[in-house]
Amino acid sequence: MKIDLHTHSTVSDGTQPPAEVMGSAAQAGLDVVALTDHDTTAGWAEAAQAAARLGVSLVRGTEVSCQTEHGISVHLLSYLHDPHHEGLNQVMERARNSRLTRAQRMAELIGNDYPITWEMVQRHVADGATVGRPHLADALVSAGVVADRTEAFDTVLHPRSGYYVRHYAPDPVTAVRLVREAGGVPVMAHPLASLRGRVVGQEVFDTMIAAGLGGLEIAHRDNPDAARAQLSEMAAQHNLIVTGSSDYHGAGKPNRLGENLTSVQSLRRIEAESSGVTPVLWA
Repeated sequence: MKIDLHTHSTVSDGTQPPAEVMGSAAQAGLDVVALTDHDTTAGWAEAAQAAARLGVSLVRGTEVSCQTEHGISVHLLSYLHDPHHEGLNQVMERARNSRLTRAQRMAELIGNDYPITWEMVQRHVADGATVGRPHLADALVSAGVVADRTEAFDTVLHPRSGYYVRHYAPDPVTAVRLVREAGGVPVMAHPLASLRGRVVGQEVFDTMIAAGLGGLEIAHRDNPDAARAQLSEMAAQHNLIVTGSSDYHGAGKPNRLGENLTSVQSLRRIEAESSGVTPVLWA
């Protein structure tokens, strides 16, 4: 069984609507796929309808944006949580609102040096989508400033570029606790992806595990081989669920559906640990 537990749609920073993500998953030969848009569950209904029609099993999830007290970004995948949980929803709504004002401010700063306006950025944001730096990247590509999103993130949108603005994100320990309270299973996404920027130290892993972290996304293109070995040892020591995923964004990233996969045993553990109201929708 081919299981990919990390994908994004236009509801956040992917380039395909949720239904098209499910269609691409079917074409890629996936049996099970998770939709995990940033800080939102808005794509779940559309994805569920398409998955049922296409014969693909759907795991409903979210990628919660977190940040440590030292400003290090942490992404937490939440699987099978209650989408009506007030505490988790409040945190995600605050993050979405902060992302919006942050994107507006970054567009203003970038516009001082490049032919970019907030109106141009908005053209790349789907209705109701969580706004993020990828939408700024798309505007830079359209304006001919950079060739693609990758170049945008390596240059103009890099945290050390001078245009970068931080946004609100909950502490990862708080996020882990909220996901558990919502009946979900928290799995840390691409935990040691050093090419993305600074990564957390062991003390952060320890506090997240103590708070109820359920698993680690180890098989991910941004985790170096040495990091994967370290993460595997940590998962074994603490009996954490091990996952593998593509982190698919459509045309927004080179990541391909199914390039990394999760075992059936790991998915069964996620199901067993969840107590939310959104079980896996088996085809």
